[in-house]
Amino acid sequence: MLEDRMAAAPPIAPKIVQQPGPQTPPADWPSGYPQGYAVVDVETTGLARDDRIISAAVYQLDAQGAFQDSWYTLVNPQRDPGPVWIHGLTSDMLDGAPLFPDVVPELSRRLADRVLVAHNAMFDWSMIAREYARAAATAPVRQRLCTIALSKELGLPLPNHKLESLAAHYGVVQERAHHALDDARVLAEAFRPSLRRAARQNLRLPLLTCQPLTEWSDSPAPRPRAAGSSYRPTSWRPSRKRPACPYPNPGRYEPGGRLVQGMRVAFSGDTSVDRELLEDRAIEAGLHVATSVSRLTSLLVTNDPDAQTSKTAKAAAYGTAVIDEAAFMQLLQDVEPADQAPASG
Repeated sequence: MLEDRMAAAPPIAPKIVQQPGPQTPPADWPSGYPQGYAVVDVETTGLARDDRIISAAVYQLDAQGAFQDSWYTLVNPQRDPGPVWIHGLTSDMLDGAPLFPDVVPELSRRLADRVLVAHNAMFDWSMIAREYARAAATAPVRQRLCTIALSKELGLPLPNHKLESLAAHYGVVQERAHHALDDARVLAEAFRPSLRRAARQNLRLPLLTCQPLTEWSDSPAPRPRAAGSSYRPTSWRPSRKRPACPYPNPGRYEPGGRLVQGMRVAFSGDTSVDRELLEDRAIEAGLHVATSVSRLTSLLVTNDPDAQTSKTAKAAAYGTAVIDEAAFMQLLQDVEPADQAPASG
């Protein structure tokens, strides 16, 4: 039954044992903070632009992070569910689940007038925006907040940017990783103390504008995988000529500094956000996306700097700075304008 697969979820369970730092909201709450949050997690068939959502969960929190409501649904992607060994959702489990257009009304009601909060929010938002575009609808989301970016702003001493590390920092117990409902619960419980810590510091929240897609055209179907082959998400990308960067190359990126328009950025290895989206964001910020690493490359972005690839080897040889995807996304929020006016012609 549709009602069995798309229903209200139980409230946040009291799993927090002992959390460092203040847990009560400060009396002088910043007046410019949002009035409510929708903590979101989606599980998908993969990470590429033509992959689909197969489950979604939303935890609604009020302006100060207190729990209000939760919701979870399966979604039939009408295709291979992808890495079942990660999310645990098989084709049989998804057969009969609502299609994404069927869940749009309820999902929209839970997102409306709230800031979307997610761990690596650009990924969750891009998947949601593409599903809405396929359904000829517009997601009622105007801003998003990435808990990775917020953790960086707070200077939390985390060993990495994984959700499990953020949860461990606040003593939140994770019961079922990669299950949308439990991941959303864990994130909601970890976001609450982060939000209140930010409020005590009167910290400017790292909010980003969400640009909805107005149309969608599915890529040609990917070639079928051989029976028994391992799943590796791929993205079908037509070759397209990028516009020339109008700014001169200001040189190398200095760790700890800001990106500057005109810098040459190269990418290597797997990324959680579709590579094409990352490149588009870089170009929109005024950066030059390079296909290889040379002496002119300003920065290499990779989540696996120890991988023995030609790009990481050249970066090491040339002394090119290397940062991970999350740090790069943070730097994109504040790119320094070029000193010179854009070249004409």
